[in-house]
Amino acid sequence: MRVRIVLRYVAFIFLLNAAFLLISAVISGFNADEAFFPLFYGFLIAGLFAVFPLVFVPPARDISNKEGLAIVITSWFFSCLLGVIPYILWGGEFTFTNAWFESVSGYTTTGSSILTNIEALPLGLLFWRSATHWIGGIGIIIFVLAVLPPLGISRIVLYRAEMSHQAVHNFRLRAGQAVQILLYVYVGLTVLETLALLLCGMNLFDAVTHSFATIATGGFSPKNASIAHYHSTSIEVVVMLFMVLSGIHFGLLFAAVAGKIQDLWKSVVLRYYLIALGVGIVITTIAVHGGLFSSWAGALRYAAFQIISIGTSTGFATTDSSVWPALAQLLLIFFTLQCACAGSTSGGIKVDRVVIFAKSIVRNIRHIQHPKAVFVTKMGATKLDDSTLHFSSLYISLYIGIVFISALLLTALGVDALSAFSGSAATMGNVGPGLGTVGSISNFAHIPSLGKWILTATMLLGRLEIYGLIIFFMVETWR
Repeated sequence: MRVRIVLRYVAFIFLLNAAFLLISAVISGFNADEAFFPLFYGFLIAGLFAVFPLVFVPPARDISNKEGLAIVITSWFFSCLLGVIPYILWGGEFTFTNAWFESVSGYTTTGSSILTNIEALPLGLLFWRSATHWIGGIGIIIFVLAVLPPLGISRIVLYRAEMSHQAVHNFRLRAGQAVQILLYVYVGLTVLETLALLLCGMNLFDAVTHSFATIATGGFSPKNASIAHYHSTSIEVVVMLFMVLSGIHFGLLFAAVAGKIQDLWKSVVLRYYLIALGVGIVITTIAVHGGLFSSWAGALRYAAFQIISIGTSTGFATTDSSVWPALAQLLLIFFTLQCACAGSTSGGIKVDRVVIFAKSIVRNIRHIQHPKAVFVTKMGATKLDDSTLHFSSLYISLYIGIVFISALLLTALGVDALSAFSGSAATMGNVGPGLGTVGSISNFAHIPSLGKWILTATMLLGRLEIYGLIIFFMVETWR
C-alpha cells in the first residue's frame, strides 16, 4: 500500500473541512462571538495538513482497492478528529470525550448530543456543528470526487469504497454519473428546503442549519427544543416532506425530476418504504390518542413527525416520545433499526435489505414445501442471486448483534436497559435519540465516558456499514 497516495487524497478532505471552518469563522467574526479564534485555528490546522501532501506527493491516476478503503476510512477518522478542535478550543461542556462524541455524531449524521444547553453555543460554532452533518451526509469522499478531475479506475475504487454496497448495486451507473446525481440532488434539496423554511418564517441562519440537518438526515438543531421550538405546523410539514425525500434513493429522485416519475412507484423498495411509514403513523396515532393527545389532529401531527423523523434516521423532535405507550415505543425501535433506503443519506439496516430479507424468507419457505423446485427471487425486474440474499441476511444478523453487544456493555457501565438498547440502536443507525434517559428531549451527557466511546464506535460502524471498518483494521489489509 502506498501511504503517500492515501495521504494525498486525504488532503482533499482536509481542504473541504477547511472551507467550512473558514465559513464558520466568518460567521463568528461577523457576529463578534467568542468562537472566531477556535474556528479560525481549526481552519489553519486543516489547511496546513492539506497543503503538504498536495505539494510534495505527485498525483496517481490508479489506486488499488486497499488504498481506496484506506482513503475512505482515514478520511472519516481525520475529519472527526479535526471536528474536535473548535469544540475543545471553545471549552464549555466540551471535554475531549464530549468533543469527540459531538464531532463523530455530526459527521456520521447521527445527531446524538452531549450538550445540555445548545443555544449557549456561539452562532459560528452552531453553524460548524450543522456543517459537519452536511459534509458527512452525502459522504465525505463523494464531495471530493465531484470536484476532482477524471481519475480513471481511481474514481470507481473510491466510489465503491464510500457507498453502501446496496446503493452501488442499485445505481447501475458509471461512478462519475452517480457522483454527479448524488451531488445535484443533495444540493438541490438543501436549497429548496432552505427557501421553504424561509417562507414559513424561519430566519436565514436557522433555515440553513435545519436544512443541513434534514437533508443529511442528521438531526442537529441550533435550538434546545429542536423543531418543537417553533410551535409551527407549517415548519413541521416542510421538514417532514424533506425528511421523506431525503430517505429515498437519490437516483430515483433524479430520474423523477428528469421526467421518469413512473420509476418511483415501480420501485418495490420505495413502495415498501412509504407504506411502512404510513402504517407506522396510523398505528402510532391510535396508540397516543386519548392518553397523551386529546384530539385526533394533535395525535396525528406528533405521531407523523416522530415516526418520519426516526424512520428516516433524522432524529428531530416535536415531543417527548420516551413517555409514549409501549406499542408506540416498539414501533419507534423498529424504525430505528430499519430506517430508509440505500442510496439516500439515511442510516440503519436500510429498507432494501429488509425487503430482500423478507423475500429470502418466502423463498426458503417455498423451497421447504417444494424441495426440487427452482425459484427465482426478484427485486422488481432484477434477479437476486444467492450471494446477495446471503449477504443481506448476514449483514442484518451482524448489525443486530453489534447493537446487542453495545447495549450489554452500556448496562455493565450502569446505564438502564431501555436507554442502553435504544441508545445503541440509535447510534448504530445514525438516528440520534433513543428512549428512556436518551429520549427525544434528552441527551447523552450523563452516559459514562467509556460508554460514549462505545457509542461513537457504533456510529462509525453504522455509517461505514460495518465491513469497511472491520476490514480496515485487519492486518492483511496493509500487506
